[in-house]
Amino acid sequence: MYKKIEEYLIQLKRELSGSDPALIQDALSDAEEHFRTALEEVLERDPDLSEGAALQSMIEKYGMPAEIATAYKEIESRILPTLAIQQPQVSQAFWAKFFGVATDARTWGAFLYILLSGLTAIVFGMWALLGGAVSLFSLVLIIGIPVTGLFLLSLRGIALMEGRIIEALLGIRMPRKPIFLSKGLNWRKKYKALTIEAYTWKVFAYMIVHFPLGLACFMIVLVMLGLSIKFALYPVWYWGLGRPLITFSQPLYPPAWSYPLVSAAGILMIFLTLHLAKFLGKIHGRFAKSMLVRKQ
Repeated sequence: MYKKIEEYLIQLKRELSGSDPALIQDALSDAEEHFRTALEEVLERDPDLSEGAALQSMIEKYGMPAEIATAYKEIESRILPTLAIQQPQVSQAFWAKFFGVATDARTWGAFLYILLSGLTAIVFGMWALLGGAVSLFSLVLIIGIPVTGLFLLSLRGIALMEGRIIEALLGIRMPRKPIFLSKGLNWRKKYKALTIEAYTWKVFAYMIVHFPLGLACFMIVLVMLGLSIKFALYPVWYWGLGRPLITFSQPLYPPAWSYPLVSAAGILMIFLTLHLAKFLGKIHGRFAKSMLVRKQ
């Protein structure tokens, strides 16, 4: 039987092998939090009781690793992110696929995420840069230790929040629970756990990279959308305001006979923009999953 909580967690991880990494992270975090908290309470009442003996009674109530893994897998199959549910593959013509992007909920989720990333990139990026700089320079003072600890702890909170946004808008399964830190650890051990774990620094790196990446995606999609709408509505734009179609070194006024073609090109560009947003959302989601999910 299991004499240490770590042994139970190792077996639970084995039972969950092949499952989504985010699910494994949540399951291990839940189990560790339950056993650590319960063990502290039991040992407070009976200090002479060994961890192994206390653990056996807790496992009887909580469940064996195989039982817990089966329960998590069953629950997971019922609460998949809405946008992660795969639709039946239907053979479609190229034009049906091209214009059908506008009726795909995942397209609009990705489009909204790209627009939102313009804000999150600035907020997360500035927090990482400014917080990292303040933490680094404050380490020469005693106050720098708690400041750095709070900053690193905030990174995990931001990672959890970003994961929830990604899961809701991109349909990619992300962790739903914070990584457990035992309440029984003193501040030195908690500080050490935050600073030496690779996951903390992966989150920091994600926020730094997300800064230019999120802004770039936001600007590209926004510019393409603006040009698409301008092209599609150019006859109104010209007759109402007398403005050129585009301006490089000099303004470009297309001939009147080309207005229908310009509008048609604008409509096609709108759909191309949606395809681009969907593609960028998929790429960013994969990147986020690789950085914000803890390797077990």
